[in-house]
Amino acid sequence: MIRLRIMFSHAAVAIMAVACGVGVIALAIYAPVWVWSLVPLGVGAQMLNEYNLHRYVFHLPPPRQQWAFDLLYRAHYGHHDFPTNTKLFFVPVWIALPMLAVNGLALWGVLALFGVEQALWIAVAIVPVGAVLMFLVYEWFHMTAHLNLPKTRVERYVTTLHNQHHFRDFSKWFHVSPGGEVIDRAMGTAIDRDALKHQQRIEFIRTLGMRPNDPRLVAARNRFADEYNLSEAEIARAATV
Repeated sequence: MIRLRIMFSHAAVAIMAVACGVGVIALAIYAPVWVWSLVPLGVGAQMLNEYNLHRYVFHLPPPRQQWAFDLLYRAHYGHHDFPTNTKLFFVPVWIALPMLAVNGLALWGVLALFGVEQALWIAVAIVPVGAVLMFLVYEWFHMTAHLNLPKTRVERYVTTLHNQHHFRDFSKWFHVSPGGEVIDRAMGTAIDRDALKHQQRIEFIRTLGMRPNDPRLVAARNRFADEYNLSEAEIARAATV
């Protein structure tokens, strides 16, 4: 119940869950049965999307312009800066919803352009159902990895790998969802156990290699202090860690 309350207190998660539920109901009432077989395509596509977004967008080199830095701070940098802040666990609504709309409409449009029958329901099965379902799985496991509470065997395994990303090397282990390890290994961003024994902890890891008192970080922390319930003591501590 604690995890459900935390998870669904976030607007993006709640809205995406509703979108997935509406998609499931619509498929059940109106779509041909065979369309359900395409749901796994959405699951796989979202796992690739999770990896690529995390690696190539959320971990972009820190911009010099403060406005661009602030966008990435809200999207992801802040989560590394304050990894136990529950308000920073989840993908922001201004990222999640445009991706849902753009991906769904683009797929529907392309399929319709090529004259594919049942184009709408194929798009619904792949994006609002399959992909969004995987998105919710990701959010669940990511949240769980950052909470100190009893976990299943799979949750403990995901937590172990995700902790390496946060506290050993932020350029490795970009997946969070179960099974995503395959993508990291294929893309060369995994850390095997033997290598981990000899790898040094990256300096300033919680600030993604930036000095904790970098003016851009200081400005972002102060700007979003109220939104993320950051106390003056937390902000001061973050600048010295």
